[in-house]
Amino acid sequence: MPPFEARLQALEDREAIRELIAQYGPLADSGNAEGVAALFAEDGVYAIAGFGEANGRAAIAALITGANHQQLMADGCAHVLGPVAVELDGDTAVARGHSLVLRWTGAAFEVHRVAANRWELKRKLDRWLATRRDNALLQGDAAARALLSPPAVPHRS
Repeated sequence: MPPFEARLQALEDREAIRELIAQYGPLADSGNAEGVAALFAEDGVYAIAGFGEANGRAAIAALITGANHQQLMADGCAHVLGPVAVELDGDTAVARGHSLVLRWTGAAFEVHRVAANRWELKRKLDRWLATRRDNALLQGDAAARALLSPPAVPHRS
C-alpha cells in the first residue's frame, strides 16, 4: 500500500479534477467565457465532434460568446457533467464521463445533447488544468463510446 501522503495526494488530486469539471456547467450556463477558458491550459484544446476544435483559451472562450451558445442560453439551458472516473499518472490525468445539455422549449426542459467526454489534465504549479477535452454525442458511434474507455496506459496512484 502506498504511504499515507501519497494516498492523500491522490484523493486531493481527484477532488481538484472533479471540482474543475463540475465548474464547467455553471460557468457555461452563466455565459462566463473567461471562466470556462481558465479551466484550460493556455494551449488547451476543446474538441467537439461535428463542430471542430477550439485551440487555446481565446478560441475556447469564443465557444461561449458565439451565436450557438448565446442562443442556447437565451432559450434556457443547463450543462450537467459528471460524475467522472479519474485516472492519475503523476502530474497528468485522464477523466471520463458523460455530459447532458438540457434546453427549455418554452413548455418543458428537453434533453438537447447526451455526450461522452474525455478530459486530459495536467498539474501546472499547484493547480490542475485541462489540456484537452473531447466531447462526442452518444448516438451509437464507436468513436464516441471509445472516449469512455479507460486509458490503455497503466496509471500510478
